[in-house]
Amino acid sequence: MSTPIIGITADSETVGGYSKFPWYAIRENYCRAVAETGGMPVILPHEFDLVQAYLDLIDGLVITGGDFDVDPAMFGANERHPSVTVKEDRTAFEAALTRGALERDMPLLGICGGQQLLHVIMGGKLIQHIADGVENALAHEQPNPRDEPGHVVEILDGTFLHRIVGVNCLSVNSAHHQAALDEPQGVVINAKSPDGVIEGMEVPERKFCLGVQWHPEFFISDGDRRIFDAFIAATH
Repeated sequence: MSTPIIGITADSETVGGYSKFPWYAIRENYCRAVAETGGMPVILPHEFDLVQAYLDLIDGLVITGGDFDVDPAMFGANERHPSVTVKEDRTAFEAALTRGALERDMPLLGICGGQQLLHVIMGGKLIQHIADGVENALAHEQPNPRDEPGHVVEILDGTFLHRIVGVNCLSVNSAHHQAALDEPQGVVINAKSPDGVIEGMEVPERKFCLGVQWHPEFFISDGDRRIFDAFIAATH
């Protein structure tokens, strides 16, 4: 059995830090999680004209997170919360990849901001700032390191995610200020935090189409590793 090629989207910065010119970045553990569970990670630069060629090349797609937000205009919002920052080029590229993967029924895993983008593409809306939109909200931008749990999530019984992880509750890390707001047609919500914030979603009509709000690439729990195991298995 050949090793499946897994495309992973990178973050982008304009100038400063690493270089005085625009540059890409990705945390090592995104790639390591794919490699350790049997895939070959390939980082995808934001070349919009190569989207279809990328999709021809890869067997599965990971849409990663980042310190930015989906433009509220994408889900019909008339106003933008002051906390919202966008990366228009990255989002346009990832949206095209995501739509292409959905059309091909390619295994797709959306992580954190990738889950939010997938939710919006499926017709959903987002809470633009949890602290202002959810009463008695947990610290979804946890103060402790991201390789430690921040809170727990309930995995809803009967969902694809529940079948993957095999438990009703997972300890997860948390690094987001936005979240899915609703459950659009074709989407099933599969995880929630104790304050009611949506933490995961899936598209049952697809072979493997899963989004989680936390970062399973840190392998904080056995459930995190099982998510990657199931994703890679779906590419065969």
